Amino acid sequence: MLSHTNKRILSNARGLFPRLFSTAGDYDCVVIGAGPGGYVAAVKAGQLGMKVACIDKRGPPGGTCLNVGCIPSKALLNASHHYHMANHDFKKYGIKVENLEMDVNQMMKAKTKAIKGLTQGIEKALFKKNKVDYLKGWGKITGPNEVSIDMNDGETQTIKAKNIIIATGSDSASIPGIEVDEKHICTSTGALEFDSIPEKMIVIGAGVIGLEMGSVWGRLGSEVTVVEFLDRITPGVDSEIAKQFQTILSRKQKLMNFKLGTKVVGAEVVGDKVQLKVAPAKGGDEEILEADKVLVSIGRVPYLDGLGLESVGIEMDGRVIKTNDHLQTNHPHIYAIGDCVKGAMLAHKAEEEGIAAVEHMAGLGGHVNYDAIPNVIYTHPELATVGKSEDELKAEGVEYNKGAFPFMANSRARTIDDADGMVKVLACKKTDRLLGVHMLGPSAGEMIHEAVVGMEYGASSEDLARTCHAHPTLSEAVKEACMATYDKPIHM
Repeated sequence: MLSHTNKRILSNARGLFPRLFSTAGDYDCVVIGAGPGGYVAAVKAGQLGMKVACIDKRGPPGGTCLNVGCIPSKALLNASHHYHMANHDFKKYGIKVENLEMDVNQMMKAKTKAIKGLTQGIEKALFKKNKVDYLKGWGKITGPNEVSIDMNDGETQTIKAKNIIIATGSDSASIPGIEVDEKHICTSTGALEFDSIPEKMIVIGAGVIGLEMGSVWGRLGSEVTVVEFLDRITPGVDSEIAKQFQTILSRKQKLMNFKLGTKVVGAEVVGDKVQLKVAPAKGGDEEILEADKVLVSIGRVPYLDGLGLESVGIEMDGRVIKTNDHLQTNHPHIYAIGDCVKGAMLAHKAEEEGIAAVEHMAGLGGHVNYDAIPNVIYTHPELATVGKSEDELKAEGVEYNKGAFPFMANSRARTIDDADGMVKVLACKKTDRLLGVHMLGPSAGEMIHEAVVGMEYGASSEDLARTCHAHPTLSEAVKEACMATYDKPIHM
């Protein structure tokens, strides 16, 4: 985050930087990868007057997120939620629907329209406005200040760069011995392209991607089974919230069944079916599960192959690129951001890092506060978190106060008949400073930002509790949970 002083410097810098860094044919900044981190970094560099190029082989910018990830999945989650409400909830409100049908083809067209509009907006508006040269091809570092590009049109181009940002994102993690064909056994990419509703679907992995895509097809009528190696869902999420989340998805909504503590041993496609061999994670008899589709969603791994990192001796930290606090590699003019460095694999985290890296190379001291990065699961209800979980605070021996408030006691949630879940607040026992906020409920992905802003500026639970919230709103649950943390809530 920039200080007031740096903001003034930034304002002045816009007038000082225009094309002064590089000579003709050279670039001040070359970004490899046009995902959320990469394209945002390129735009920021252009705004600061740098001569900048952004390279990506995919063609349409936006990376996995816009093309085969965050954006298309939200389109399908939105469509399937409308269908599910029409099928199960409308009658409660006096809305009668007869002969309800789901047109999967039309749903996919709506998804594609959303993707196209956003990706074209980046290429034809943002890049053009900020004078970003968008080079479509495979970028590879061939020297300390050199990038070679195998262009999609068949030509090869070499460019010089004073600074390089590696923003190549990640790819779906695989299971040894399980062959993905994107037809029967799929990653999230394949699960976004089903041309019909599978009768039975197995999801391997009870994380964000698995539960979102399981929700999509479960709402549309698929019998969904989620297989998870651990004895819980959503690893890393506050365990109290996760348990309630599992109950809502399985018992109340009946969207999916869970087989926890279960490992995948093998898979075989037999005709049009997939036979998945599983067994208890701690040992025991194997069994066969059969489905029309199997989604492998066990996480993601950095995408770094073929980038030429070894040609300049880029240091690694396990699977990720090693960087300092300013996102610089062991070569100070080469930066790395997003999924290919440590930390959560989140589009918005990559965006913040992209801006911070560019600001640092411009001498503006860019910085990312990793303690205030929100995480959202866009199911219904939504699950949103920021900061430490109660499990983490206990493990670290941190003394804390806890306050919680259920949406069942929130007037807006009761009015719209959408009252599952709660808001949970954790604050330092001595100072009352916010340490973590966890929400499970309607619009949690929007409401979490009140807590993010609070944590960014070091707020206490009392600060948020004493802030007036409009009535009736779902956000009043945040106020009440904060009241419960430092004192007592009113409506409980």
